[in-house]
Amino acid sequence: MTMGTPKPQVDTGRPHPARVYDYLLGGKDHYAVDAEVGTRLPQNAHQDARANRAFMHRAVRMLARRGVDQFLDVGTGIPTEPNLHQVVQEVNPACRVAYTDNDPIVMRHAEALLVSAPEGATDYIQADVREPAGIIRHARGFLDFDRPVALSVIALMHFIPDDEDPYGIVSELARELVPGSYLVLSQGTGDFHPELVGGAADAYAKGGIRLALRTHAEVLRFFDGHELLAPGLVTAPSWHEEGEPAPRQEDSSFYVGVARIG
Repeated sequence: MTMGTPKPQVDTGRPHPARVYDYLLGGKDHYAVDAEVGTRLPQNAHQDARANRAFMHRAVRMLARRGVDQFLDVGTGIPTEPNLHQVVQEVNPACRVAYTDNDPIVMRHAEALLVSAPEGATDYIQADVREPAGIIRHARGFLDFDRPVALSVIALMHFIPDDEDPYGIVSELARELVPGSYLVLSQGTGDFHPELVGGAADAYAKGGIRLALRTHAEVLRFFDGHELLAPGLVTAPSWHEEGEPAPRQEDSSFYVGVARIG
């Protein structure tokens, strides 16, 4: 586990996206400031969070079935079972999963992310997505970058505004991976409920968090140069593996996709 010896202090006076997400998922690892942001969000935010996480489960399970046994999860968030490694290790117990986040509270819960099947392994990297070179440097010590890796970037990039180069970040992470690797990404959008965009942005802004909701065309740019798998870039409840039953269709403000890197 790539962690410093002293446990960092959690700033309970300022909200953090990972803790707001925990609140939306019904978790217990957040503070009043995080819940305050969550209560200001549109009513469908809880449903969105659940649908987004369900997409992640379906996507990584599919990739494990396809033989991918290495995963780099950037923007892990607070552990909510089943975690990514639990999902993929049900398919292949030998899967290795490297988790990355920059929230000190995630670091405090990293032990829950490290309970791997005996055949596999998990690791936790304390790092900021805005420094992708550091993430790759640490991950190379745990994952074999000469073999395919699935890069998971879930519900993260809408907290990286355009002036922080979100497309460059994803591109830099993906180009370190060999052909046959995969990119799994989800991103919030205002395409379906433009009347709620201002309210969502204001709710986060009051907590000092910038929100960058993106259109379909803007989210599609994250997959430039990669081969999107069916059904393409769709809303979270609409994405499912070919031949698998479709999830229950419901309102969603997340675009999601899985692409083969090559």
